Amino acid sequence: MSGVNLQGCQVFSFKHQSEAELQHDFLWRTTRDLPERGRIGIFNRSYSRIIKFFLHLSKEEQRKRFIERIDDPQKNWKFSAADIRERKFWPGYMTAYEQCLSATSTIDSPWYVVPADDKNNSRLIVSQILLETLEAMSLAYPEASAARLRELKAIRAELTT
Repeated sequence: MSGVNLQGCQVFSFKHQSEAELQHDFLWRTTRDLPERGRIGIFNRSYSRIIKFFLHLSKEEQRKRFIERIDDPQKNWKFSAADIRERKFWPGYMTAYEQCLSATSTIDSPWYVVPADDKNNSRLIVSQILLETLEAMSLAYPEASAARLRELKAIRAELTT
């Protein structure tokens, strides 16, 4: 974060989940601590698993999509002349993306570079990665304690009389 004015930053440190946090969904505390408009939020030691995707579109496919946006009146709004100027920097962008992804990809939180020229196939790849990640987490509903089961049994008896 060197070079950033720290007056515009907020740092939120996350430790083990508190009882209050456990009563909410897994994104509750990060949503609660989102930075105000115009500020930068830094989440230190976030507790949730993040799945990072980089949808890689080839330069040729980008060219085809630009032409489609120009030719289709309903897609004209998606096109910007600035995009054409930025295409001149393609090699630099690719180098920057490669450096960024390499520097921030870890075994526990890798980047998945997904070829995105074929929209249906890229969606299938992302879906498969999400499914495999969720399955690997072996998620299960928490088991009720004996005291909770007795409480539920008593409530059920009350409701059925």
